[in-house]
Amino acid sequence: MLRLLAAAFVFALACQARAEVLVGVAGPMTGKLAWTGTQLKRGAEMAVAQINSAGGVLGQQVRLVVADDYCDPQQAVAAAKKLVADGAVFVIGHYCSGASIPASEVYEEAGVLQISPSSTNPSLTDQGRANVFRVCSRDDAQGLVAGNYLADHWGEKKIAVLHDNTTYGKGLADETKKQLNRRGVTEAIYQSYAPGKDDYSAEIAALQAAEIAVLYLGGYHTETALMVRAARDRAYSVQVISGDDTATEAFGLIAGPAAEGTLFTFVADPRRNAEAAEVVERFRAENFEPDSWTLHSYGAAQVWVQAVAKAGSLELEHVIAALRQNQFDTVLGRIDFDEKGDLTVQAWVWYVWRNGEYVPLE
Repeated sequence: MLRLLAAAFVFALACQARAEVLVGVAGPMTGKLAWTGTQLKRGAEMAVAQINSAGGVLGQQVRLVVADDYCDPQQAVAAAKKLVADGAVFVIGHYCSGASIPASEVYEEAGVLQISPSSTNPSLTDQGRANVFRVCSRDDAQGLVAGNYLADHWGEKKIAVLHDNTTYGKGLADETKKQLNRRGVTEAIYQSYAPGKDDYSAEIAALQAAEIAVLYLGGYHTETALMVRAARDRAYSVQVISGDDTATEAFGLIAGPAAEGTLFTFVADPRRNAEAAEVVERFRAENFEPDSWTLHSYGAAQVWVQAVAKAGSLELEHVIAALRQNQFDTVLGRIDFDEKGDLTVQAWVWYVWRNGEYVPLE
């Protein structure tokens, strides 16, 4: 009898274990991009809570596992291996392209679905890994928009294109430069800068001496904010333009009043979507503003849970088929994917920092 009870107890534990689905979220939870990592984490947490309150996935509750990759390629691989070892069947992440790309190999080998909320470098999906998707647009489309804008508005001025040598930063700068050059405009300066410094006054002084009128920065918001501050400290009115990582409150906090007038490209702010209104209010009720990529993290989870429901299975091949064959209603609007795992509609729009917040450029 005791053996039967023990066996029944073990069986019950096994059933309980199988009744829980593990989902990972990976990004820079510490370091200079921790603000953004928190946005991704909060988006995933809210999504998982809503999924569970609605009955879970295929009758099973979802548990979120968080992994810190520090926006570093090697640590991203370690984080991916940890999530795989934990038993995650799906990962929301990573934030940085330089983290997502090496991690994607780990997920492919382990049969884990990866949907990045924010990695924009084309290489992520150009690799052809069937398990990789993203709910953001690509940098070749972002660079096209940025290059055209530079050519249209400052084609006769001295333009500098700087990047931080990261997969994201250099990739975006190169795509922008490529389109600028296609338009017949040659930049006066193209070079890299060292990320992670506390002061960029020397770099800004060199640009001022070269009479640069427009500075395009391919990199992350911390360095962009410090360069804007350094320029304003010198009463240097260079127009600073950057990419989507500038869409975060952290940029405004670091740059302070110097943020005013900074231009950048970003996807259409999902906080303004009617589909996101209820979720946005939920965040704000918790005294949390879902700026930057929070709703993209939430949207990635929405896509996954809908795909699983359509597939009727958690098996990767069935979920991938559902992702490729259907449209999904999310806080980001209705989306679908092409054969690479990219959004079929690539959209970038212009924003400007005004009075301590970023607003659409009119």
